[in-house]
Parts: sequence; structure tokens; C-alpha cells
Amino acid sequence: MANQQQLDLLKQEVATAWNMWREEHPGTAIELNGVDLSEANLGEVNLAGADLSFANLSRADLNHANLNRAVLVRANLSGAELAGADLSYAVLREADLAGADLSNADVREARLDWALLEGALITPEQLSQARVGSDDL
Repeated sequence: MANQQQLDLLKQEVATAWNMWREEHPGTAIELNGVDLSEANLGEVNLAGADLSFANLSRADLNHANLNRAVLVRANLSGAELAGADLSYAVLREADLAGADLSNADVREARLDWALLEGALITPEQLSQARVGSDDL
């Protein structure tokens, strides 16, 4: 279940309120599973390690966001802007990335098992760095 206090803080000015709060509370678990952040302006947001399972992030601006080790199982990221985002070691199993812009995104060791990538801007080189097999889930 999503943490309403964290969601309210995230909807404020990201570069100041949220990222400053993350620096002050580095060990706090980020629980935003199932939230609706469609079309949100989250560029450069620090969501490292966050649980965003089942979240709606469709058409959200996540350019240069830190999603390192984030859990995005079955998240809707269709049409999202993820250029330059850090998705390394993120779990995107069954995520909808259709039409998402992943140009220059770091997807090293990201789990993309059964992710929908139709129309996504992602290079074969990026995909070769991700994990797309279904072993050791």
C-alpha cells in the first residue's frame, strides 16, 4: 500500500522538497505501489529503491530520474520520458514501456522480463545490458 505522506511530498516541487527529503532520510523505504503519477513532472527525481509496483507513470517526465534498484513490476510507463534515467538493477517485470523514451537511459542489469517495449526508444546495445530472461526471478 502506498505511503500517502510520501506521495504528497513527491507531488510538490521535486528538485527541492522530495530530493532534499530523500537526502535527509536515506534509509526510509519508499512505498508508492499503485499510485497514479501519470503525466507528472518528475524529472531528476530520486526514486532509487522505491516500490512503484503497479504504479501509473504513463506519459510522466522521468528524464534523468534515479530509479536505480526501483521495483516497477507491472508499472505503466507507456509514453513516459526516461531519457538519461538510471534504471540500473531496476525490476521492470511485466511493465508497460510502450512508446517510452529510454534514450541514453542506464538499463544495466535491469529486469525486463515480459516487459512491453513496442515503440519504445531503446537501442539493441541497451537491451544487451539488461536482463530479459525469466531465470532467477
